[in-house]
Amino acid sequence: MSARTLRRPEVSWPTLVALGVAGGLAWWLTRASLLAVVIAVLAGWLILKVGFGVLSGLATPLPPPPPAGELRKVRLVYRCSLCGTEVRMTSANDEVPEPPRHCMEDMDLLSSVDG
Repeated sequence: MSARTLRRPEVSWPTLVALGVAGGLAWWLTRASLLAVVIAVLAGWLILKVGFGVLSGLATPLPPPPPAGELRKVRLVYRCSLCGTEVRMTSANDEVPEPPRHCMEDMDLLSSVDG
């Protein structure tokens, strides 16, 4: 990762104060019950919090790929559809490698040993 660490954005104090002022103004203008206004302000805060969380999740960059030639640990089981030979793959250059070939055909993925 880069020297600058990414942190999750938070709802700032000025935003919370603005929500409180808007709630007070809405209560004064509409004469709604205080409980309804408090629930509306809390719902607005929750919507902002969830929205910031979703947007920060979308904006987080993917981790860089490993250097060329470095193998990743995988646990996959393949079977040849023609002769029935089974192969368990324990390391590959990608998380989802291309299936190996046997009897001049691609082998079928039986399962990931993890799940």
